[in-house]
Amino acid sequence: MSFKYYIVMKKFLIHTMGCKSNQFESSVIKENLESDGLIAVKRIEDADIYILNSCTVTHKSDNEALYLLRNAKHKNSKITTVLTGCLAQIEKEKLIENNFIDYVIGNDEKLDLCKCLKSGQKCSVSDIMHLDKFHYVHLADTSKTRASLKIQDGCDNRCSYCIIPFARGKSRSADKDFIISQIKDFEDHGFKEVVFTGIHIGLWGKERNKTLLDLLKAVECETNIPRYRLGSLYPNEIDNELLEFLCKSEKFCPHFHLSLQSACDKTLTAMNRHYTVEDYLALIDKINEKFELPFIGSDIIAGFAGETEEDFEITKANLIKSGLSQIHTFPYSIRKGTVGASAENQVSEDEKNRRTEIIKEISKEKYLSFVNRNIGQVQEILIEKHPDKKTGMLKGITRNYLTVILNSDDLSLTNTLQTVKLKKCFEGKIYAEL
Repeated sequence: MSFKYYIVMKKFLIHTMGCKSNQFESSVIKENLESDGLIAVKRIEDADIYILNSCTVTHKSDNEALYLLRNAKHKNSKITTVLTGCLAQIEKEKLIENNFIDYVIGNDEKLDLCKCLKSGQKCSVSDIMHLDKFHYVHLADTSKTRASLKIQDGCDNRCSYCIIPFARGKSRSADKDFIISQIKDFEDHGFKEVVFTGIHIGLWGKERNKTLLDLLKAVECETNIPRYRLGSLYPNEIDNELLEFLCKSEKFCPHFHLSLQSACDKTLTAMNRHYTVEDYLALIDKINEKFELPFIGSDIIAGFAGETEEDFEITKANLIKSGLSQIHTFPYSIRKGTVGASAENQVSEDEKNRRTEIIKEISKEKYLSFVNRNIGQVQEILIEKHPDKKTGMLKGITRNYLTVILNSDDLSLTNTLQTVKLKKCFEGKIYAEL
C-alpha cells in the first residue's frame, strides 16, 4: 500500500488552543485535510491522527498542550500526534524529543499539513519572519453561524512580556481584494456576520501605507454582509476618525476588545506599551458616549515583573472606575527571550494568582452591571445554528456580544437576524422574547 493511499484513508481530530487566528487556521487545516481525503472525527479513540494547534502565551498553555498530547497517546497508543501552532514554532527542537509527539510542524507549514505528513519529516518549522501567506476558507463546513476571517498576522511591537512576535513574525496584511472576495464568498454561503481576526489587526495595511479604516470603508461599500465584528485593538489605534466612521456604520457590531494589559502607567512603561491610563480611560468614556450600550472588553496581566502592591492598587482603582464591560485577566507568565524574563523583582506565583482573582471579581461585577443595563432593551440578534444544550431553546448573539436564550425552538429561524426584547438574567443566562 502506498503512503499516499495510507494517508488518504486516515481519520483525524484537530484540537485548537488560544486566539481566534488559531481558530481560523484550524478551519483551513481541516478543509485542506478533508480535500486530501482524510476524515474528521470527534473522539480521540476514533482518530488515527491527533492535531493540536497550540498557543504559547503562558506557561500554563504550554503545559496544557503537552498534557493533551500525552493524554492522546494514553487514550489511543496507535495514534499519530502532531503539534503545530505557536508552541511548535518556539520550542521545535526541544519538543520533538518527547516520545508522545510524532510531528512538530510550524505556523506556516501547518496550512499544508498533509504535505508534511506525507513527507515523513518529523520536524518542519521554517523562518516565518517574511512570509505573507493568507488562505481562503472554502466553507466545506458551514455548521457555524458566524464566519472568521484572518486579515493580518504577526506583530511589530516588542512588548516586554510577549513571545508571540517570535512565534508569528513581523506584521503582514491580507490584500484588500482577497478580504472582499472572501466576504462575498461568506455571503454566498448564507453567513450574516464576519469576525475580523489577526494577531494585531490595528496594523492592517501598514506595509501598503493603508489603514484599518481604509479596509472597513471598502467592506461597507463593496460587500453586503449585514454585520462585522473586530478583534482586539490597541487603545492608541482608535482615533476620532475611526470612531466616527464606526458609530455611523449599520454593519459594525458595537463590540470593542481593547488590549490594555495594565491600568498603571509605571507598569505600562515597563511593558513597553505606548499609551497612558488617562488616555484609554478617556477613550472608554468616549466609546460609551458614542454608542448605545457598547460591549467593551479588555486584557489585563496581573503581577508583571516589578509590579508592586501600590502599582496593583492603582490598577485595581482604575479598573473599578473604568467603563469596561468585562475584563479578561491572567497571571504574568515569564517567557524566555523577552525583556520581562530578565527583569528584577519578579512577583511570586501566589501573589500573581491573588491579584488575578481580585481582577476577576471586578470583571464579574462589571459584566453583571452591563447585562442589567441591557435588560428591557430591544436588540437585534443573530440566531445560532445550535440550540442551547440545557433548554433546547434557540440562542443568539446580540450586536453588543451578549448571548441570549429565546422563547422558541423553531429551527427554521436559525441563521436569521431577529429583533428580540431582553427580559431577564437568571443563573448567569440572559433570556429574551421574539
